[in-house]
Amino acid sequence: MDRWRGAAIEIPMTRAVPWRFFTLDNPKRLVVDFSELDWQGIDVPSLLTKVEWFTDIRAGLFRPGWTRIVFEMKGPMQVMSAGLKTQDRAVSVSQRVESARLRIELTATSEAEFAAAAGAPKDALFDLPARPMPSPKGREQENGNVTVVLDPGHGGIDPGAERGGVVEAHLMMSFARELKEELLRAGGFDVVLTRDEDKFVPLEERVTIARRAGADVFLSLHADALAQGRATGASVYTLSDEASDEASRKLAERHDRGDILAGVDLSQQDDAVALVLMDLARADTAPRTDALADSIVEGIHSATGSTYKTPRLQAGFSVLKAADIPSVLIELGFLSSERDRKRLTSRAWRADAARGIREALQYWVMEDAGRVELLRQ
Repeated sequence: MDRWRGAAIEIPMTRAVPWRFFTLDNPKRLVVDFSELDWQGIDVPSLLTKVEWFTDIRAGLFRPGWTRIVFEMKGPMQVMSAGLKTQDRAVSVSQRVESARLRIELTATSEAEFAAAAGAPKDALFDLPARPMPSPKGREQENGNVTVVLDPGHGGIDPGAERGGVVEAHLMMSFARELKEELLRAGGFDVVLTRDEDKFVPLEERVTIARRAGADVFLSLHADALAQGRATGASVYTLSDEASDEASRKLAERHDRGDILAGVDLSQQDDAVALVLMDLARADTAPRTDALADSIVEGIHSATGSTYKTPRLQAGFSVLKAADIPSVLIELGFLSSERDRKRLTSRAWRADAARGIREALQYWVMEDAGRVELLRQ
């Protein structure tokens, strides 16, 4: 509900659970985390018509065992009070059983005060290792694990960006190994690297490696550098719509047809058939890829607070052109930024980034499995 110079949020719940809140900048938002609540019934359009202080409200699972609701703000606000009130006996409210209610009151504040207070807190309860991830439904692998292919950018004769003595190829190799360990420790993942040493791997070979590994997800890891400007923060790229048709044509012309789509032998088919099958595969993969990219942006920002001003971008990168594998390119930061270089060369910061990506993947896998189940029904 709107109030003078601020807003009050009330969240009814069927039971009291552990919870926390914090604010994040760029964009400004209030984040509220809970243990195991179901937000599938939330009516976002209806809520937004009743308030003036929020531009969007999103809710859902953000890691196994924890759910999150995010309120995007129109302007800077700070939390004045927050509390959970429980009732001795559950009551029925509009066909819903309610036994607890969370109330958060916010008031307008300055940009400087908001920025100073923003950031995810360290919390012993919420930062516990995630519970084992359930096997995604509909997978064909016997062990049910999700195969993630990590692609450390550049390598060998192609060092990538270089600034302040930091080489992109070496840095991404280190981060890929760290992210691999993070995923393996969490369980539920099989991880393959397109390179495990400082060597050159052609771009199309990287996609081929992913397909041979039976990849469910392809993550290409980079750290950009600009000749001009002061850009900072991580960003996540998906294949642009403009590049998709051209990508299909080039793949059909240049790639070994037996390697274009996993499990589909196109070696005896002409270009027209290959293009149609690839379009069908991409129509299914594109929305899954968008959901993956959105999840990774939120995961990195929640874990590090560092994302680019427009963190979701599109481009025609060659490594994103597999029609049948959800593929994104993650720019962890800008080596041309001294602040980003300090972050990227910090093992603690990279550990937080790896945790954020791992939690994002776990969230995406569970959501993706749910989408598959709905389609089957």
